[in-house]
Amino acid sequence: MPYPVRLSGDKVLLREFVPADVDDVLAVIGDDRVTASLSFDSRSRDEAVAMVEGAVSRAQQEPRTEYYLAVAPQGEENRVVGFARIGFAGVQAGKLGYAIAAEHWGRGYATDAARTMVSYGFAELGLHRISAAIGPANTASIALVERLGFVREGVLRDHVHTNGAWRDSVLYSVLAHEWRP
Repeated sequence: MPYPVRLSGDKVLLREFVPADVDDVLAVIGDDRVTASLSFDSRSRDEAVAMVEGAVSRAQQEPRTEYYLAVAPQGEENRVVGFARIGFAGVQAGKLGYAIAAEHWGRGYATDAARTMVSYGFAELGLHRISAAIGPANTASIALVERLGFVREGVLRDHVHTNGAWRDSVLYSVLAHEWRP
């Protein structure tokens, strides 16, 4: 699918980032409650600007190496409440990532964004395998991928260095023939 990508879920719209998204992005990546479960520490406004600029630039590359999309509630496409990403990792393989601003947790946005991205990865990008590496303490995210049909593969020991320490990740995956959106 050519740039720009817009994907509609039941509760969210996934769209390309634009420079005006910086403050909304900072509410996600600058919040310790959110980044405690991610693979990076909380970021400053300048780092949020760099992240958005990088996402905008990479979205226009041919071929794309990732689909890093803003998550907006349906009907509020100019309001970003999170992000969802599939990065290419090997032959017909992708890595799934997502985050939602803490004040929007519990509304089903992450589940809908992840389901929409995985469906896109299999149906439009021709992926065979999509994986997700999740911190063992992130029980909400583990429950989310399990609800979507991902299978636990094992533990990646000392997988990421965040918040001043090494952290394991639990690896989950789903294959194209297993996917049931």
